[in-house]
Parts: sequence; structure tokens; C-alpha cells
Amino acid sequence: MFSDKVRIFIKSGKGGDGHVSFRRELYVPAGGPDGGNGGHGGDIIFQVDKGLNTLGDFRHNSKYIAQSGEEGGKKRCTGKNGEDLIIKVPEGTVIYDDESGKVIADMSGDNMKETILKGGRGGKGNMNYATATMQAPQYAQPGQEAKELWVRLELKCIADVGLVGFPNVGKSTFLSRVTNARPKIANYHFTTLNPNLGVVDIDGGKGFVIADIPGLIEGASEGVGLGHQFLRHIERTKVIIHIVDAASTEGRDPIADIKAINAELEAYNPDLLKRPQVIAANKIDAIYDDGSGTNPVELIKAAFEPEGIKVYPISAVTGQGVKELLYAVRELLDNFPDDVVIFEKEFDVDELLDNSDDNYNVYIDENGVFIVEGERIDKMLGYTNLESEKGFNFFQKFMKSSGAIDRLEELGIEEGDTVRVGDYLEFDYYRAYLIEIMYDTINISLHNLITDYAMKHIKERN
Repeated sequence: MFSDKVRIFIKSGKGGDGHVSFRRELYVPAGGPDGGNGGHGGDIIFQVDKGLNTLGDFRHNSKYIAQSGEEGGKKRCTGKNGEDLIIKVPEGTVIYDDESGKVIADMSGDNMKETILKGGRGGKGNMNYATATMQAPQYAQPGQEAKELWVRLELKCIADVGLVGFPNVGKSTFLSRVTNARPKIANYHFTTLNPNLGVVDIDGGKGFVIADIPGLIEGASEGVGLGHQFLRHIERTKVIIHIVDAASTEGRDPIADIKAINAELEAYNPDLLKRPQVIAANKIDAIYDDGSGTNPVELIKAAFEPEGIKVYPISAVTGQGVKELLYAVRELLDNFPDDVVIFEKEFDVDELLDNSDDNYNVYIDENGVFIVEGERIDKMLGYTNLESEKGFNFFQKFMKSSGAIDRLEELGIEEGDTVRVGDYLEFDYYRAYLIEIMYDTINISLHNLITDYAMKHIKERN
């Protein structure tokens, strides 16, 4: 079943948690920390598969989740990285953020493979937190959370030329005559239910691809008929062939039909009318001479050629005038850039889904309490043992290094003001105490280094 628009859920892999463990070896009664780092989570990657021409496979599966990284292990073992999940799509697929409707990526041209969601980083094991003053850290860093997103996939055919026009004007007949495509042809409306592609080969000239866009009627841009489902396929085309029933076999006015379809194209995307357009006045073999001397083709020319739109009388059934039309289209394409029309990126997933744990809020509540909260803060509180002096000192240093203390001072915090961190940690602010903690840490470290050096020197002398 042909499908050119789907909505799916994608989620990268979570980073593996860091591990807490200590060496337990014979004759080593107090081994140091050896907890390893967690593995990285798998990425969500979209890749073009030129063997695909529809998004139908996504109708059976709407959720795509990459593998999470494994937890770190003992003996400094790093957890296994989660496998990337590669999602294959047909060339010409545009990936949109479902909520905003903005373009994330266009899988066309040179963009054959793109990482959309990156997996979470693996957390650091407790071996990374060992210092001269903290030789047995009881905490490890959790893995970074996964990123998730609802996206909309739209397949936009990659074709040089688009065929537009009311139903039953001969678009499918024309396509079958000039290409090897074999679309369904019948004398009733909406015979063509899916876009059809065909390659035109011209003697002595470069070939090009034509797309038959079905179902265009008045109101198509607003959802009337089938056109609203397939208008997206004309967005990449460089030249538009507007096929019209010049013989009015169904009693419609060809000039009014052209204006109606152009109005729908403009309503859908105003840039479409800026592209070169030619009119194929079809079914000239069925024009009846009523003796009035009025030729409908001449009326169409008089209406549109002053606007710069050339009119070519053709018969898709007999082939009359078709070659002249194709060479004219080829000339227009030669004056058009040869690159595929690419939809520019409008949406940065990394900026929206900032799960790097770098974000937190610092503000003053209605009671004058200084609040520090956020995902990064919560996770730090989760893996830090605040009941121990070393753990609390570690957290204090984190507050300083992360910039939280600087942001509190920017808000005008003073000595003795209350600070609430997360949901349950509350303390009075004393900058001197924080400075003392840092100086104590430095002094203790220097003291230990000097002691170690002195003991080593004494042993060497003995």
C-alpha cells in the first residue's frame, strides 16, 4: 500500500549508570574504588534506502527505541554501549517535528544518513571521584537520560516536472505516452490514486523525471478531493506542466480550470507559482468545429501567454504536439539549477531536547527563599551521600563549579539567607564556609602530598 505521510515516536538509548564498587583482593584489605563507567546509549539514525518508494512499513510500527547503554562494572569495566537504531526511509523523505511542524532533516541530495537523536552519555563510576581527601567515594554518576520525540515523515517525490490539472484531463495518458510508466487509465474521475513517476528520454537531449500528481480539484489545498494528500509531491519539481481539456469534453471551461488549479497551488505554497509553467492544451483531436471560427486553443493562448505562460496544443492519445512540448520543457530545465530542491533545516533537536543535564533554575520564591532546582541538581542529590561530611563537601564544590553560587549572588543573596536545593535540602548561606571548604580541601591535599613525600624519603634513608 502506498503511504507518503506517517507519524512515529523515536527515542534514543539511555546512558548506562556508573558503578560503585571497591577492590576486594587477597592481601589488599582496603582497596580503592574501581567502579567503571556506564556505556553510551544508542543513537536514532535515519538512512536513505533507494530500494524504498513508500512509507508503508511505518504503518505497522510507530515506535522506534534505540538500545540503552549497560551499567559500568567492577574492576574499572566500562559498560557496553547501546546499539544505534538505523531507520531506513525512501529518498525524498522530509522529517518534521510533529508539534511545531518545522523541518528537522530532508533526506535528499547528499544527505543520505543523519543522526536525529543522540544517545545519553554513560555515567562515571566512583573510580573517577577518588581524591587524596576522598579515597572511598560512595557515589557514581547516573547515565544521561534518553531523548524522545514525535516526528512526522513526509515523502516528497523527487521529480523534475510535475503534471497538474483537473481529473480526467489526460495526465495519465500523457505520462504513459512519454515515459515507460503504466498508470491506470480510465474514463472516470480519480482514476489515479497515487503519484506516478516516469522518465522521459529525448533524442539528443538529457532525460528528466515526470510526476503525475492525482486528485487536484478546486478546494484541494483545504482538503477537498485527493489533492491535499499529494500536493507535497509537487514541491520539489522545477517545472510544472498544466494539462487542461481544451476540447471541454466534460463541459468545463479550460481557462477557468487553469485559474482554479493555480489558485490551489498558490494557497498550498505561493512559491509554486514562481516556478516555470507551461500549459498543455490536451485533447485537440476531440475539438469540434462548430463553424463559429472560435478555436479554444487560441482563447487559452490569449488568456495566459501575455503572462509569460506558453501554451502547447497536444493530443496525448495520438501524440500530436507532444514532442514540441517535451523539448520546450527540456529547455526550461536547462536554465534551472540541476540540484534537487532541498528543504532547509528549521529545527534543532539538540537545542530543544537539551538533556545534557546542564540546565537548572535559580530564583527567589514568595517567601524570600533562594531556590535552586532542575534535573541536574536532582540527579546530583540522588547520587551524593549528604549525610557524610565528604559527600556534603562534594556537593558544595559542585554548587560552586556549576555556577549556581554565582547565580545566587547575582540575585543578591546575603549571609544568612536560606537556600533550598531540590525538594529536601535546605541550608543557610555563608560564603566564608564555602571558601573554607575549598581551602580545607586544598590544604589537606597538600598536607597529604608532603606527608607521602616525607615518608618515602625516610624509607629511602633507612
